[in-house]
Amino acid sequence: MSSVTDFLLNRASEPRLEAPAPDAPTLERAFACAARAPDHALLRPWRYLVIEGEGLEALGDLFADACRDTSDKKKLDKIRNKSLRAPMIIVGIASPKKHPKVPEVEQLLSAGAGMSFLGLALQDAGYGVMWRTGDMAYNQQVREGLGLEDRESVIGFLYTGTVSSSKPPVPRPEPADFVARWPL
Repeated sequence: MSSVTDFLLNRASEPRLEAPAPDAPTLERAFACAARAPDHALLRPWRYLVIEGEGLEALGDLFADACRDTSDKKKLDKIRNKSLRAPMIIVGIASPKKHPKVPEVEQLLSAGAGMSFLGLALQDAGYGVMWRTGDMAYNQQVREGLGLEDRESVIGFLYTGTVSSSKPPVPRPEPADFVARWPL
């Protein structure tokens, strides 16, 4: 198999990330890769927000504000600090367009593929990434705070930076466990 296949077989999410984050030329190249995601009718049903520096603290405050229904200060601090797990967070946003031949689900899949390509490109450039979702990705107050329009949704927070320590390998399923031939 090719080097691309070897790379994919060794891909891993990395939760322990530190500075430095990708520089501007690396990000531009990675976003160019994201734009290569399958995109029926060339609708470009995705966009991204890059958050770093003081923006990470503002994101943490947004997360905590969205959870004000709890009076547990320790829990609020934990939620606020989620944004500080990496020196950069890239928010992937699905931005579907109305189209007579391209259903919204295809556009959501395109956005997800773009996010995946983005993560792979950053890993190929030597950075670690961790794609996270969780309650904050689906929280209306967070969506509004990030400036999303009604039709848009957060597809993930791509935590990005330099790997500080690799995690142990995760067991992967064998293809026979999830692949079948049809007709049976």
